[in-house]
Amino acid sequence: MAASLVCGDTQCRVSSVLNKDVKQFGKKFLFDSNEETCWNSDQGQSPWSWVLLQFPREVLVSEVKVQFQGGFSCRTCRLEGCLNEGGFTFITDFYPEDNNSLQISFTLLLVSNKLKITFENSADFFGRIIVYSLDILGEKM
Repeated sequence: MAASLVCGDTQCRVSSVLNKDVKQFGKKFLFDSNEETCWNSDQGQSPWSWVLLQFPREVLVSEVKVQFQGGFSCRTCRLEGCLNEGGFTFITDFYPEDNNSLQISFTLLLVSNKLKITFENSADFFGRIIVYSLDILGEKM
C-alpha cells in the first residue's frame, strides 16, 4: 500500500525562497501539513522554480500530490528522477489546475532515490510559485 515517502531523513532543496525569508516561506512548510503555511519561490523567469528531494534509499514512487495557491501555480510540472549519483532522467510532464485544491497529479511506478519537480510556465506574472503541500507516495525498497 502506498504511503508517504517523505520522512525526517529525506533531504529537500528548493530553487529559491521569496526575499530569502526562510522563516516565513521556507521549504520546511512544504511538508508540515499546516494549511496556513507555504513555500513561496522568489520571482524569476520559467523554468526558475524547482524542488529536489533526495530519499535515504531507493523508493518506488506511485503518486505525486501537490497543492498550489490559485494564481501562483504553474501550467506545466516536469518530473525527473535519478538513481544514486547518475544524471536526472525525464519521467513525465503533468499539468496542474490553477486553483487551491489538492491535486493528485498522476499515478506511475518509478524506482528512484532523487526526484526533481520543475515548475514551468508560472501562472503569476512575476514567475512566483506558492505550494501549500507536497507529498510523494509509494513504497520503500
